[in-house]
Amino acid sequence: FLGAGKPPMYGDYEAQRHWQEVTYNLPIRQWYFNTSDNNLLYWGLDYPPLTAYHSFVCAYIAKLINPDWIALHTSRGYESQPHKLFMRTTVFVADLLVYIPAVILYCFSLKETSTKKKASICALCILLYPGLILIDHGHFQYPLSLGFALWGVLYLSYDWDLLGSVAFCLALNYKQMELYHSLPFFCYLLGKCFKKGLKGKGLVLLTKIAGTVVVCFAVCWLPFCTDMEQIMQVLRRLFPIDRGLFEACMFSSPPPRLANIWCSLSVLIKIKNIVSPQTQLKLSFAVTFLSLLPTCIKLTVQPSLRGFKFALVSCALSFFLFSFQVHEKSILLVSIPVCLIINEIPFMATWFLLVSTFSMLPLLLKDGLLLAYAVTMLAFLSACVASFSIFEKTSAEDLQLKPFSLSLKGRVSWFKSFPKIVRSLFLLSVTLMGILSLMSAAVHPPQRLPDLFPVSVSIISCLHFLLFLVYFNVVILWDSKNSRSQKKIS
Repeated sequence: FLGAGKPPMYGDYEAQRHWQEVTYNLPIRQWYFNTSDNNLLYWGLDYPPLTAYHSFVCAYIAKLINPDWIALHTSRGYESQPHKLFMRTTVFVADLLVYIPAVILYCFSLKETSTKKKASICALCILLYPGLILIDHGHFQYPLSLGFALWGVLYLSYDWDLLGSVAFCLALNYKQMELYHSLPFFCYLLGKCFKKGLKGKGLVLLTKIAGTVVVCFAVCWLPFCTDMEQIMQVLRRLFPIDRGLFEACMFSSPPPRLANIWCSLSVLIKIKNIVSPQTQLKLSFAVTFLSLLPTCIKLTVQPSLRGFKFALVSCALSFFLFSFQVHEKSILLVSIPVCLIINEIPFMATWFLLVSTFSMLPLLLKDGLLLAYAVTMLAFLSACVASFSIFEKTSAEDLQLKPFSLSLKGRVSWFKSFPKIVRSLFLLSVTLMGILSLMSAAVHPPQRLPDLFPVSVSIISCLHFLLFLVYFNVVILWDSKNSRSQKKIS
């Protein structure tokens, strides 16, 4: 795992262990404050309360097995084999209790997977997604926030809006990055309330949802509501604006390259040298908001489950590309919603999921996960090709572009050969990713350009993501199924 045996900071594994140490040995009021027993510069807690509570539960179990694992101060950098087994087991348990059941139940709930065999195949492909496997079990983190968000989508698919709201509140209170998914949840539920009428059933539903959200947040934050300073300190830890636009590049050397627009542009324009942090914040907010706006308006005006799932992808991708303080791992917040539509657009979903894993290559190489990266990528691609016959599903209709193609009829002559072009671009993309992966692992870059390969990976991935953003927005905005279904209901 990243940072193994490398003091003084070690890595994400040590961060998770240290949070267990802090939450078990210190009173709640000190968890987010800098004290002599809690140096916030050494992996201080910077996630919402549910992460802290989860760390406390893990610490309680660790204490029963071996108190040395979470001993205050003296356990720093602890890396014994039994402790590694314990930590790995906690991730598997989180998978088995939250994430995996949500994936399986979601796949069995889909109309397109009417048989058990189809549902099982769909679930297998989602669970084989290499990005989440490598980050959770290699780099080391817990899948709980993504699992709770999946439960939220599942509940909403059954029209259990209150349970869906509870599940998403849990996701958001586990990791603040779930804000990537917040607008689709908000717009979809608000749109449903509008359709029911805000003078009748819609108002009742809106009141129930609002009450549910308030109660969930109140319960999660109750221990920190003793005074306003506690709440403000937690918020300062969750949203450290002063770190600037390039937060992901602050804590390692050489700095990792991120496949979003700001890091890619910084190769040509040193944004952080010519724009103040406050201006960076305003700029990223403005661009992110404008890129989200069309999708959110469409979802609010024409709420549908299908539109909701595509909006989760589009909005999360906009956040990843344009928002403030993004990390390489944040691409998982886009990838999981893409997994939810892999049965609808298997070709594009498979392509995106391959690129998303490739975009984390510099991080995975630092973790020593080259072999695992190669094996999981090949296994995932093979499973998708065998299960979905992706190369046979590249027509405009298969890619959900039929309404868009009809609007261009007579104007764009090359649209007839579109399937062949898309397949060729896919093969070119996969070949390029394969070559860059091999070169990153086996070839030493020129001394003048030590970051040549990480920068190349980030720029190529960013270009892919920009094209995917355009694609998903076209699918959403030109979607005629929602409007037809609305007319039938009327």
